[in-house]
Parts: sequence; C-alpha cells; structure tokens
Amino acid sequence: MTSCRRAIALSSVVRAAAMILVSLAFSAGAFANTHEYTLGNGLKLIVKEDHRSPVVISQIWYKAGSIDEVNGVTGVAHVLEHMMFKGTEKVPGAEFSRRIAAAGGRENAFTSRDYTAYYQQLHKSRLPLAMELESDRMRNLVLTEEDFAQEIKVVMEERRLRTDDQARALVHEKMMATAYQSHPYRHPVVGWMNDLENMTVHDAQAWYDRWYVPNNAVLVVVGDVNPQQVFVLARKYYGHIKSGKVLPLDKRKPQAEPNQLGTKRITVKAPARLPYLAMAYHAPALRNPDTDWEPYALEMLAGVLDGNESARLNKELVREQRIASSAGASYDSTARGPGMFYLDGTPSEGKTASELEAALRAEIEKLVRDGVTAEELARVKAQVVASHVFQLDSMSFQAMQIGQLESIGLSYRDEATILKKLQAVTAEQIRDVAKKYLRDESLTVAVLDPQPLEQKAPAAAPAGLRH
Repeated sequence: MTSCRRAIALSSVVRAAAMILVSLAFSAGAFANTHEYTLGNGLKLIVKEDHRSPVVISQIWYKAGSIDEVNGVTGVAHVLEHMMFKGTEKVPGAEFSRRIAAAGGRENAFTSRDYTAYYQQLHKSRLPLAMELESDRMRNLVLTEEDFAQEIKVVMEERRLRTDDQARALVHEKMMATAYQSHPYRHPVVGWMNDLENMTVHDAQAWYDRWYVPNNAVLVVVGDVNPQQVFVLARKYYGHIKSGKVLPLDKRKPQAEPNQLGTKRITVKAPARLPYLAMAYHAPALRNPDTDWEPYALEMLAGVLDGNESARLNKELVREQRIASSAGASYDSTARGPGMFYLDGTPSEGKTASELEAALRAEIEKLVRDGVTAEELARVKAQVVASHVFQLDSMSFQAMQIGQLESIGLSYRDEATILKKLQAVTAEQIRDVAKKYLRDESLTVAVLDPQPLEQKAPAAAPAGLRH
C-alpha cells in the first residue's frame, strides 16, 4: 500500500471512529427522559418524552407470538390480531378504527414470532382516546362465529398472497421448517394452511383469554407528554383490569432446539423467473447484554459481509466475479428463541445455485483465513452502530425499540450496553464466530428450482388485510 493510500485508509478509520463516538454520545442520552412504572395488576408502563412535535405514539405489546403456539393451532396469534378489530360491546364493529381516524390518527397491529403489538399515533391531546379504546379491547373483545368465519378467510388469502404465491417467501418458510427440528420457530407466523382451515372461534377465544392480560403486556408511550400524567391515565383506563395467571417470560418452560448434526438440504419447486439460494446457520441470540459477546460479533460479521455497497458479498460476488445478481447476509441478535445467521442470493444469468453456494462458502473461508482489516472493521462499526442510533430520530422507532426489548425479556436500558458492546467487537472475535458458527454441522440449504410462470394477472389483496 502506498503512503497516499495508507493516509486515505487512516483517514477513513478516523472518520468512522468519530461517527461511533458521536453515535454513542447520542445514545447515552437517548433514554434519559424515559420513565418506568408498574400498575398494581402487573401492567408495565414505559414513557419516553420527545417534545419535538405535539404527537404521541401509544403501543401495547403482548408477550405472546407464534413461539407460544402448539401444533394444530399455528397462526392463532395472528388470527386473533385480526379479530381484535372486530369490536367490543362498548365499541362495536369497526368503530375503533373510525374513532382513531376521526381524531386524525392512524393505527395498526402486527404479530411476530415473539410478541403481538397494537399501536396508535395521534395528536398528544388524544392519548386518552387511544388508552380508552385499547384498554377496552384488552378484556372486552366480543368474538363471534360470524366474524371469525369472515376473518379466517382473509387470513388464508393473506397466506396465499404473501407466502404461497411468493417463491422466495415460500423458500424461507420451508427452510425454517427444515432448519428447526422441534422449536416453534419452525412454524410460520401466519400458520400452516391446514391449521387455518380447521381453526375455530374457540381457538381464538382461548388464546385471548390466556394471553391478553395486563401482567403479560407492556404499554409504551413516546411523544410530547408528561410522564406522571400518562401514568395517571394508564391507571384510570388499565388499572381496573384483573391480572391473569400467565407466567412471566423467565418462568416459562424452556424450548431448546436439539443440536443439528449435519447439513440439511431442501429443494423448493415453485413458479419463478430465476433460481434462488438461502442458507441458514444456527447461532446464539442475545441473552445477557453485559456478559455475552458472540451476538455482537455476529452482528458485525453480517455488516462485514453485507453492510453496504462496498461490503464483501456485493463487492466480490456481484461486481467483480459477477456470479450473483444479488447476495446478502443477515442476523438478528434479539429473540426469545434461538438465533440464526443467514446468507442468500440470486445467481447471475448462466450461473447456478450450486456455483453461488460455493462462492459464498469461499468468502466465509477467506474471512476465517485472513480476518478483517482495521479499516473494514472501523467502517462497519460506524455503519452498524449508526443504524441503531439514527433511527431514534423517529418516535415510532423509539417506541418499537423499547417494546421489542421489553417483550423478549430484555430491558430498554440494555440499548446503551448493546451499542457499547458493538463498538468493542474486535476483528479476532468476528473471525472466531465465523469459524465457530458458519460450519456445515449447523447449516440448512434451501434452493428454489424455478418452474414456468403462469400467465395470469396478480390477485388483488382482500379488503381485510391491514399490514
């Protein structure tokens, strides 16, 4: 390397380090105006002040997702999410959504593997409305066979549109069902079609009765609010609801996935224009933010491979070797269940999925052999840490971040620790986790074998789809 290039590289490292310091300084005060309360019935309330605009985000998170489902009723968490908009005796039918819209707000909900959440965004003066409506349906939802019969059809059509008719989504679903032998993560959040076809309103009622209780929920409020006044409102609207018999997360039965003992492979035949490759390696998820180090190194590894246009997979496989039209890596460190590290890509025209797999493996081998340069690590650190911090500019993301951490058994306070630990990751640690976890014994490979496309117009989404 010439002296000029060394100077440029050093300058890049300095700029990246400066970005990290700015990010860490910003994050250190990000939750300074956050207040935590617990009502007598066990409902946790977290209020984050953000006075930049007269807006408030109100979210209620239930610690129940597809991870809590059993065979035969997969998808029930998501089905109930749909049914939550069917009304109560006090607020019947679609009145909930009409009242929020009339107040100039917006609302929706989402279900994941680990939790289910409902949110509203309104002018700060309408927070009482959001709490009144949301607390009412926490225990007063009216579930009828007529509404269920209508909504289950919407959910089944959602499954067809977003999974069955989407080749890559189908590949990922089949891959997860293969990668996990026993853990509930093997089931899709939307549920298996046969379970949806045979689900009843009583299944949804049982799920609602079991999980939708205040001591299994976290209420997150972010915006231009006074925390003590929010607490008074929460106590007024939620405080009278009785707690349930649900166990806290740390008391529920563990669901450990048996060790995988060799590579698993699956071929998925589906209509598509191009082949597609997906690879999944078992990896740990974050459990103790203070003492764990591998999840942070794995997150940085994903950034090295796929953090930006100059990251390794795009640079080597797409731009230089031209073996792939796209290639990526991803890892999510936060989950109630076990973690997974992913590689995926689409072969270039004339190339095969096998050739792409070989190229991806070669990149991993090169990283393990040669490690990560100081310049590369500094750049990726700045990008990974900044991605955590800069999203805090959004009130919605602030609430999402708090709710997600709290709903998987961590604390919103852990975010500062997470950012510091990411900044402390070394090049040797990245190489160590790549060597330890990206190995054949824990690998599942899924390949899309493209079939002829049918020449038909795409179906319109059913009216009941909310998200």
